[in-house]
Amino acid sequence: MEPQLQRRVQRYGWNKAAEFYDKSWEDQLKPAQDKVLEMINLQPGEVVLETSCGTGLVTFRAAKGVGKDGKIVATDLSEVMVDIARKESEKLKIDNITFHRMDAEQLQFNEELFDKAICCLGLMYFPYPLKGLKEMHRLLKPGGTAAVSIWGERKNCGWAEIFPIVDRQVASDVCPLFFQQGTGNALQTTFQEAGFNDVEVHRFKVKLNYTDSKTALMAAFAGGPVALAYQKFDAETRDIVHGEYLESIEPYKNGAGYKIPGEFVVAKGVK
Repeated sequence: MEPQLQRRVQRYGWNKAAEFYDKSWEDQLKPAQDKVLEMINLQPGEVVLETSCGTGLVTFRAAKGVGKDGKIVATDLSEVMVDIARKESEKLKIDNITFHRMDAEQLQFNEELFDKAICCLGLMYFPYPLKGLKEMHRLLKPGGTAAVSIWGERKNCGWAEIFPIVDRQVASDVCPLFFQQGTGNALQTTFQEAGFNDVEVHRFKVKLNYTDSKTALMAAFAGGPVALAYQKFDAETRDIVHGEYLESIEPYKNGAGYKIPGEFVVAKGVK
């Protein structure tokens, strides 16, 4: 897929998914978010960049970590995601965060502005993950640290059939190379190529728990990376993809719900 087209697909797709995102993924993604925050070890007073901030699930936790004297600068490609996060921060009266709709591969900030940088489960969607990490590196102060989480290897993610199921109904790949950085040592290599030193990588398996088929389907289709294509499906096509996806996760049935295996990879590096 052409990079510009991929960016548009991601932008408008996440605009569609935004209202379902927290209900679909808040609990499921928490282990990866916890590990990023543990590895980045935020300190009071630090200035932190976050790319792919989404609805602010990590952003608000990071804001507590840097305290009232610190600052979080949060960016996302989706204006709807950013708007939801901004409104929630106003509701919670959190005043040490600024939100920006911005492409993570072309960040409009001055060099060496940030103490730390984080990106939780966004790098898989970048047309050029290396470029995104190079932008983080450029914006960090010398000695600054970046931490990133992504999904792991395809074979370890029981929900992975969602992509070929949807791709069979559309003209092009929905998420090309989604699992590339999570395979083998790819993420470590990309960190090193971006200029980071002392790269540390952790890989761990999780279970994604859904109480019933309705919530599992919402996460897979309406609240996730295939949302743009899904919105265009007619009722008959939706019935087809729903049936195929439920069949693909049938081995993970747990009573009325599901325990679907997943894998995360979290890495950090120092400038």
